[in-house]
Amino acid sequence: LEEYTMAMSHEKIMTFLKETFPDAHVDLKDLVGDNDHFAVTITSKSFLGKTRIEQHKMVYEALQGHMGTTLHALSLKTQIPKE
Repeated sequence: LEEYTMAMSHEKIMTFLKETFPDAHVDLKDLVGDNDHFAVTITSKSFLGKTRIEQHKMVYEALQGHMGTTLHALSLKTQIPKE
């Protein structure tokens, strides 16, 4: 039985992230060109006062359940803008 997985496009990930974090600077890179392994750095005021775990949870929630399914691997870095 072949496992069928549908990759998620760069544009789709950006849409999810920009909807949730409209103020954010998002740097998203497709690591191997397969729409399946990404690295993202998100800089947003939304993360102010949140722990790293809470910040990452916010990003996973923004991806609406696609993490681990249509989106296989995401290297995630969150940060607060420097004033």
